[in-house]
Amino acid sequence: MEQHREIAAEVPRSWDRPVVSVPVLICLSLVGGQLPSFSTQANLYTLGTGGALIWLGLGNRLARRPAPERLPRGMVWWVLPAVLFGIFEGGTFVLGSSDDFPTFSRLADPLLEDPLVRSAAYFAWLAAFWGLVRR
Repeated sequence: MEQHREIAAEVPRSWDRPVVSVPVLICLSLVGGQLPSFSTQANLYTLGTGGALIWLGLGNRLARRPAPERLPRGMVWWVLPAVLFGIFEGGTFVLGSSDDFPTFSRLADPLLEDPLVRSAAYFAWLAAFWGLVRR
């Protein structure tokens, strides 16, 4: 008996639950956090995990969460800081990051030297990407 892909994608699988996915994301972030920043291994690991999440998101392997019909009115106040951050970061990058006027990423470098903090940042990136995959 042949099943349609849309129907098969709506059936929750045992690995597609937070009890399984969160520990997997934690393990992936602990491995990624131990790699040196901007090394070949870290870049390949990031591309591999990101590519796997993109592959899962583009396929019909996961049950999709419904997207909201319309964003709430208060969403503008959450988007505004992100836009201001992007403008400031882009401007300082174009003008050249210096000690007098550094970019946020340059200010975060001393924090990200610690593997545990780097693992936490990696987990935040993976969790956000996982949320996008599920949409």
